[in-house]
Amino acid sequence: MNYNAALKLFVLVIAQTLLLPALSQANEPDFQDLSAAYYKDHPGKGKYGPLWSPIPIQKYWNPKDFYQPPSSVQGEKTAEQCVECHQSLTPGAFHAWKNSIHANLDNIRNLSSEDARFYKKQKLEDVEKNLRQRGLLRESENLAQVGCIDCHSGVGAKSVDHAKKLIMPDRAACGTCHVEQFAEAESEKAQTWPQGQWPKGHPSHSMDWKANVETAIWAGMPEREIAQGCDMCHYQQNKCDGCHTRHTFSAAEARQPEACATCHNGVDHNEFENFMLSKHGTVYQTQGKAKWNFEAPLKDALTKGGYTAPTCQYCHFEFEGEFSHNLVRKVRWGFNPTPAIADNLQHPWFSERKEAWLKTCADCHSPGFAEAYLTAADKGTIAGLKVEQEARHVVENLYKDGQLTGQKTNRPVPPAPEKDAPGGFFQLFWAKGNNPSAVERVHADMWEHDLVKLYKGLVHANPGGFTYTEGWSELMKDYAFIMNENTVLREEHARNLPKPAKNGFVEFLTSRYLLGLVLIGAGVAFILTRNKRS
Repeated sequence: MNYNAALKLFVLVIAQTLLLPALSQANEPDFQDLSAAYYKDHPGKGKYGPLWSPIPIQKYWNPKDFYQPPSSVQGEKTAEQCVECHQSLTPGAFHAWKNSIHANLDNIRNLSSEDARFYKKQKLEDVEKNLRQRGLLRESENLAQVGCIDCHSGVGAKSVDHAKKLIMPDRAACGTCHVEQFAEAESEKAQTWPQGQWPKGHPSHSMDWKANVETAIWAGMPEREIAQGCDMCHYQQNKCDGCHTRHTFSAAEARQPEACATCHNGVDHNEFENFMLSKHGTVYQTQGKAKWNFEAPLKDALTKGGYTAPTCQYCHFEFEGEFSHNLVRKVRWGFNPTPAIADNLQHPWFSERKEAWLKTCADCHSPGFAEAYLTAADKGTIAGLKVEQEARHVVENLYKDGQLTGQKTNRPVPPAPEKDAPGGFFQLFWAKGNNPSAVERVHADMWEHDLVKLYKGLVHANPGGFTYTEGWSELMKDYAFIMNENTVLREEHARNLPKPAKNGFVEFLTSRYLLGLVLIGAGVAFILTRNKRS
């Protein structure tokens, strides 16, 4: 080896041992920065906070602001006491934890490289390294388990004052160990729509609590027990157990479509039903449940996992071949179709995201099929949007002209901070007198339910979900009702218009009496003429 070659080798070794680890560490997310930003950005009760008060159940949906430890258990409790007590007090929770990875981390350390979970061995090492750097784990210490006290007091805690210091874990608590996943999920907040179709970071799991508490009718509803139904899905910004349910916190569970079903179902976002009734869902149900290995990470789903069709998670966690907890990197239509999106689909921001979807589809389909289907889905969505927009203008004009049923006599204003509007979102959750009128309620259903179901059915490839059972056929029904109601209301309005005052002489000239006199005169003239001839 000559001198120059030896020098290059020396420099390379120095770079690998000193420089590259430093660069790698610099790129690693910092938990302190992440958690500080998370709490700083958290909306709490939101801008309408003074208008509503939380009910007891909401402390579980937003523990950061509402949770208070139970006073039924007093005193300092050790980690061992937590486990011993809950084994008999809440056996379901205890056994869920006992059967989880958290309960015995040596099971991860002893995994064979042939095991689909082998990747977790490196994940555990990364977690422990991070905890050591932050002083939460001694240099030579390994985590034996993650127990009750680590989540409900703090990693490494030896005891907790149960009535004063107990916490309900939030996103940041999970992020204490799972820093990478915490950072990925929080990165959704950086999304910015090119024409401002949605506020920054929306719609996403990372902003769903803010979207919830800053919805006017949610804040204004006096029926808080009903309103908290929104919280039961819109709490992903606050916690991680919407997907990784307590106390198992299983990644394999969270990779299955049913994990999404609690929230992604129903009239305004029926993604789960559409997936399960699509050919993708059919393959999952007939083959996947029995044969696929959900312990395999998503990046290995097609190889080690044996998937023969995509799941919700495979499509939405993937972007350019990488998988992460940022689920919005390919979002195009967002939660629901709007003209501001439809009119800008050729913009590079949207075009690049379509290309990303084409690459995802190409894992199983030909590029030609993927392009043809995604283009059809876009055009079908635009067709439904056109129908809805025509109906919207009809309803808005009825409101503007004051011709809605009861608009001038029996239209109470919605609860503050909501503002009255024709076919508004609030009309799905509040009604008084003739607010909403029938035509408005149908339009609210049309744009917030049926148009969304058309779009969801199209993009999830469920033919009944966009053609007949849901979607287009329902839009046509809504359209027919709105057009019929428009005609009825306007004709009734015309009939009730006050008749204009008439000139007496003109009225006489156009009256039936004048007509009678003319006919009599004509008859007399006819008789006289006849008599002369005879």
